[in-house]
Amino acid sequence: MNHFDQLEIRSVEERERWLAEVLPRQIAHARKVAPYFAKLLAEVDAAQVTGRAALAKLPVTRKSDLTEMQRADPPFGGLASTEPGAIGRIFASPGPIYDPEGTSPDWWRFARGMFAAGFRKGDLVYNTFAYTFTPAGFMVDGGARALGCAVFPAGGGNTEQQLAAIAAVRPNAYVGTPSFLRILLEKAEELNSDVSSLKKAMVGAEALLPAVRQMFEDRGISTLQLYATADLGMIAYESPAREGWIVDEGVVVEIVRPGTGEVVAEGEVGEIVVTAFNPDYPLVRFATGDLSAVLPGPSPCGRTNMRIKGWMGRADQTAKVRGMFVRPTQVAEVLRRHPEVTKARLVIDHDEKKNDRMVLRCETMAGGEALFQAVAASARDIVKLRTEVELAAPGSLPNDGKVIDDTRKFD
Repeated sequence: MNHFDQLEIRSVEERERWLAEVLPRQIAHARKVAPYFAKLLAEVDAAQVTGRAALAKLPVTRKSDLTEMQRADPPFGGLASTEPGAIGRIFASPGPIYDPEGTSPDWWRFARGMFAAGFRKGDLVYNTFAYTFTPAGFMVDGGARALGCAVFPAGGGNTEQQLAAIAAVRPNAYVGTPSFLRILLEKAEELNSDVSSLKKAMVGAEALLPAVRQMFEDRGISTLQLYATADLGMIAYESPAREGWIVDEGVVVEIVRPGTGEVVAEGEVGEIVVTAFNPDYPLVRFATGDLSAVLPGPSPCGRTNMRIKGWMGRADQTAKVRGMFVRPTQVAEVLRRHPEVTKARLVIDHDEKKNDRMVLRCETMAGGEALFQAVAASARDIVKLRTEVELAAPGSLPNDGKVIDDTRKFD
């Protein structure tokens, strides 16, 4: 069996028909159980949200706002279910941001991604993600147990003690960061400790460099990546094809222009926005702050859901210029006022006297002095700081998701 279930290999048409059924129910459910969404989506006709185009018209909720939202309405900012028995655990992530966990099996939907990484019933999973404060350890634990795997809850640190445990219990699967696996392997060589039982790994929470993956492969450890957050659980995962990350069947992913809710074209880098079909934490158009891009077509492994390119940086590009904050939403407002401009990037640097300078570079087919002056006036009005404007041909700006590019050097 090469796939977790038939959902992974259904046709595009089947998946869209399924979305047309479940999206209206989830929108209605979010309004019913989560006070925040009851207000945010009060004017939305849930029955009309039957596809991606209709979903893209709904407002975005940003992870970067959660700390303030939760401070005003503890502990979850009104985003989670208030129904009795819905929440089984509460975790804290840096921010702090408080995240709920429900009581159903594999609540974080990790089993699917772990299956793609080769985890099977009877495996012993050496789980080095933490079980304290953050939910990562429990995410893996729930997925592994749903697959029928045993789990050794190792957590992080204590390298020599970890190596002794690996030699004693002989796990064949590792889950954790790639950097900690590398530390374990290098320390094992130094101490001549036996870690030969490890044959596969699923890694996340940081970038997996090609040279590090090759190091693992050279030691007989097949390694694939996952992409998850404490708010959403599993979002996407790598398959043995290693051509992008496949979106989990329990979420809808959109790639939007940072600072907006506007979906970008396939292949263009933007911010990852996720809608989760979770009854307990029904996040709708939740902006993660991470950058990626949609890859065309299905994966060679046979899974048919959307693929994203992988983690490509952060979308939170707020900069401070002359004592004032400049945000991607302000650049988005300039574009909204001038539809002739299809894409823009605010470049911040220093002039020859080391004073801050801002240049708004705009892609447009129109051009002309009138547009130049109009965009410059809007930039001054919205950003509240002197901003130069440059008009450029479509396709001239880099495809890296940056809306604000702060190139200043402060050394």
